[in-house]
Amino acid sequence: MAARIIATFGYVGYIRPAPGTWGSLAAVIAGYAAYPLIGALGLTVFTALILPLGWWATKTYTAGSADHDPKEVVVDELWGQWIALMPVFWGAAMTGAPASALWPGWIRAFILFRLFDITKWGPIGWADRRNDAMGVMLDDGIAGLFAAIGVVILAAIAHGVMFL
Repeated sequence: MAARIIATFGYVGYIRPAPGTWGSLAAVIAGYAAYPLIGALGLTVFTALILPLGWWATKTYTAGSADHDPKEVVVDELWGQWIALMPVFWGAAMTGAPASALWPGWIRAFILFRLFDITKWGPIGWADRRNDAMGVMLDDGIAGLFAAIGVVILAAIAHGVMFL
């Protein structure tokens, strides 16, 4: 029962259509709600804990099933989306700005994460092809990392920072 609740991110994974997108949206909302309570450091710690917890939940939930990555498993979207949001969490923390002031970053993190997670370019596709619970988690973690890099680049462009 606990594995199902964690793997489906509180049953969000059962929302149709596009459960991955719903999982990502729920992750953005959860991050936005958690930020004022636990800050960037707390979210970073929780993000790190999601990998082993999500791996366990996914492995347990899919045990005995031919499908190692059923659509309702969206804990990986939670992990990847929070990685994508790290520049936003830390940007707000370092500037003292309210999280809502960084709304373009929230939107960019969501869009970029979904783009990378859906297209599975490069190492994201490699991780996805592992066909195991760790691959389920890793492809979203890598997609989140790519999205986070994109968020930083877009923020630098928006703020007029030039790279030489």
